[in-house]
Amino acid sequence: MSQSSLPRIGFIGAGRLARCLALAFARAGYPVTAVASRSADSARRLADQIEHCAASGNAQQVVDAADIVFLAVPDDSIGTTAHTLRFGPDNASRHSKALVHCSGASPVELLAPARDKGVSIGGFHPLYLFGGELADLERIAGCSVTIEADGALKDTLTALAVALRCHPLSIPPGGRMLYHGAAHYAASFALCSLAECVALWRTLGFAEDDALRALLPMLAGTIETARDKGLPNALAGPVSRGDTGVVQKQLALLEGLGGDHAALYGLLTRRAIGLARRRANPPATIEAISEAVEESLSRSLNPAAAGASVK
Repeated sequence: MSQSSLPRIGFIGAGRLARCLALAFARAGYPVTAVASRSADSARRLADQIEHCAASGNAQQVVDAADIVFLAVPDDSIGTTAHTLRFGPDNASRHSKALVHCSGASPVELLAPARDKGVSIGGFHPLYLFGGELADLERIAGCSVTIEADGALKDTLTALAVALRCHPLSIPPGGRMLYHGAAHYAASFALCSLAECVALWRTLGFAEDDALRALLPMLAGTIETARDKGLPNALAGPVSRGDTGVVQKQLALLEGLGGDHAALYGLLTRRAIGLARRRANPPATIEAISEAVEESLSRSLNPAAAGASVK
């Protein structure tokens, strides 16, 4: 497909997400024509890597130079930016105008000022933690992109996701906040779980670097097993084996540390019990483990029982 038959793409914002998407779209053959940012240097550095791409400090210039404008700005700026943009007929283009934000949490309705001017609006959220390096261009392949749009724009955004070698997902209107909040469990909260382990191991004299060196391969193996066997069959540890005594002893130990350590362990173990129940043959002791967890939670979630937390 020739570039002339493809929509021109522009970006308002030149951060990690925009850098990856703009370069990836250009690599896939899409004309990326303009980039704007509050930082002129950021816009210029990105535009200089893309042939025939102009850098600007003025967001309106991106609207004038592109058919699909991606808002890659902080959530608090999406609505205000949409209000400032002017849209009119573009007789020089074969494509209709579209304004698309890249937030996972904010509603597409924030772009209503553009829709009221006859512009198609949508959401395009890659489920990926951008590192800001060129490696993102390869690592994003195989990820999913959550799309919220209607009609021709949905088809176009789906094609763009496929061009990134990603899997397109659809999300209903009003579902973005729950979707985004839940996704933390596979991203930031995974890091929080690692941080909890590091904090507890530090009391045994482990340095953080040594702890991460030990934990990260185990985490990678867990992810690969989940990919191959599904969540219930990837479950390991005392709940998976039906080791009631181990669970009870670990809960008691963490309760003794005070703070929220036992509560966090108990709540996550409750979820592990749920996974174990989904197996074809759950452990015979699953009810005893569940009872031990609920008894511990009733104690550890009592504010009067909370003590100092390990830092």
